[in-house]
Amino acid sequence: MEEAFRQFRTNLEITSLQESTTSTRQSNVRDAVARDFSVLESFLTGSYRRNTMIAPLTTADIDVFVVLDPKYYASNNQRALLSAVMGTLKKEYPKTPKIKPDGQAVTITFTDFEVDVVPGFYPTGGGFLIPDATVGRWISTDPKKHVELWTASNKAHGGSLVPLIKMMKCWNRANGNLFRSFHLEVLVRHVLTDVTITDIPSGVRWVLDKIREKVWTKIADPAGYSDDVAPYLSKAEADRMISVINSAHRSAVAAETYASIGYVRSAIEEWRSIFGDYFPAYG
Repeated sequence: MEEAFRQFRTNLEITSLQESTTSTRQSNVRDAVARDFSVLESFLTGSYRRNTMIAPLTTADIDVFVVLDPKYYASNNQRALLSAVMGTLKKEYPKTPKIKPDGQAVTITFTDFEVDVVPGFYPTGGGFLIPDATVGRWISTDPKKHVELWTASNKAHGGSLVPLIKMMKCWNRANGNLFRSFHLEVLVRHVLTDVTITDIPSGVRWVLDKIREKVWTKIADPAGYSDDVAPYLSKAEADRMISVINSAHRSAVAAETYASIGYVRSAIEEWRSIFGDYFPAYG
């Protein structure tokens, strides 16, 4: 079973060639914004920077954070700011058909993956302000702090937290992306606080058991900028999440039981029912 999970972990990794492509692409995007705007700082953020992005690259997005001069800030111009950034990117990529504002970012849909460009500002008191055009407000956040926190937690778990988060994201994708990515990552990290991952299979089962109790609980942004990382949830969505988690937890318990008595094929079939085809088949 260790070998199956080792292969599963490998299957979720982005290849070195893809890493090179994403590196070049994000650098070009940052340069494009800097040609039209006064940029104080730009950096990679999101799952790519937290090392929790999973294959295939075609389903992923690379988050580029661009800190702009405060002259571009106005209390009510979230939509206008995103539109201005979109205009710049359309000049740079005139043959890319899908470049559009998407809530808190401008999304560029390339043929191989997406890049989300998030404009922001330095507020008084630290962190960053980013636009939310959907509701017309500015949101406080600190993606750099998230990277620090995830890195520290992964180290505390002996390097096992990040692979486990990736596996849970694979499960989430196999079930129609019930959770938004950052919400799921926060939940996994949260329920593993004050415990230690001893092995990945039991870690998956533990996480499935504990996150179902937290779906309806407000979980704060670990960086301290919000008391709820999942304001998007409706009761219907939460009920469906809990139902899917319960099913996956039953399969994880069964898989561990089968493995303990030597029924490897049955164990693998149960894990594949949770994770889908990215989990290796028996034999």
